[in-house]
Amino acid sequence: MTDLSTFPITKKWRAAHPDRIQLYSLPTPNGVKVSIALEELGLPYEAHRVGFDTNDQMSPEFISLNPNNKIPAIIDPQGPGGKPLPLWESGAILIYVAEKTGKLLPTEPALRYETIQWVMFQMGGIGPMFGQLGFFHKFAGKDYEDKRPRDRYVNESKRLLGVLEGRLQGREWIMGDEYTIADIATFPWVRNLVGFYEAGELVEFHAYPNVRRVVEKFGQRPAVIKGLDTPPRNP
Repeated sequence: MTDLSTFPITKKWRAAHPDRIQLYSLPTPNGVKVSIALEELGLPYEAHRVGFDTNDQMSPEFISLNPNNKIPAIIDPQGPGGKPLPLWESGAILIYVAEKTGKLLPTEPALRYETIQWVMFQMGGIGPMFGQLGFFHKFAGKDYEDKRPRDRYVNESKRLLGVLEGRLQGREWIMGDEYTIADIATFPWVRNLVGFYEAGELVEFHAYPNVRRVVEKFGQRPAVIKGLDTPPRNP
């Protein structure tokens, strides 16, 4: 049996199945990227809930795995060379599990880098901008009288949606006919923008028919349905 005892995080979240990938997460747009990917790939994993309500992400045990104190993070007991691999940052994890299985990421070099390009588009643009819009629209920022910060992120979110809309014109998925980690990275954030953040009207979501078409199809995938609630929101 794999021994993960050298990882302090396993003292707080004990592994019932140490031979499986250990996922430390919560069903946020970044967190569900990894649970959805693991479901799509059929990789055995054990999910551990990192509760923001109890500041689990700030605990010494979690920080020992991810010094940036953000979910998700994993330990793969069967990493490169058969040694356990700790890994954080959702984009890095997506690339890793795709390459580990040879799925969800094209092997042809040009297409591989093009897919990674769109993952980086989500990581550097869609995620941060949609997240800031959520803060200024739904959370504490909504009480600011000056709406210029909110409008800055509204306009940038609309621009990013326009880029995605153009990319999806005539394509089934971001990379064409093939469903990839680029889709898994992107569409949880789009769902969150119009769902949890309730910003659909603000960004005129009706003006992006291709994005609406693909995000709806994304949400119907069995692995997505399960991954969106892994680990469960309520313990």
